[in-house]
Amino acid sequence: MDFVLENDLQACIDQIFSQLERLEILASKEPPSRRQNAKIRVDQLKYEVQHTQRALENFQHRRYAREAQEREREELMRRKCTTNGVHKKMIDVANMLGLSNTVIRLIEKRASQDKFIMVGGMLLTCVVMFLVIKYLV
Repeated sequence: MDFVLENDLQACIDQIFSQLERLEILASKEPPSRRQNAKIRVDQLKYEVQHTQRALENFQHRRYAREAQEREREELMRRKCTTNGVHKKMIDVANMLGLSNTVIRLIEKRASQDKFIMVGGMLLTCVVMFLVIKYLV
């Protein structure tokens, strides 16, 4: 619906511009006493039509921006959020670098071992803190 109305408005503005060109030619053929006044009126009309043209373009630009935002919003809503996306990216990057599957498996194994070491260290620290508080304080 908006497109039809915008196209009609644009067609009207184009027609007005062509009529203004004819009017400008006719104004230049006026007698010298009325020529200046006629040219001023034609220039005023041109300015108003150009202002209307810019207003229509601004309206179209805002509508296009709003439609683009709505499309982006819909794409974001359709996109599924996965926690495994980082793991896949890491494997893709490793494959691009030319790392073999065995090296990738070793890296993954080391990552899981590091988790166990971290949890064990945290538990050991908690036990030591508990013993210090219980027996020394």
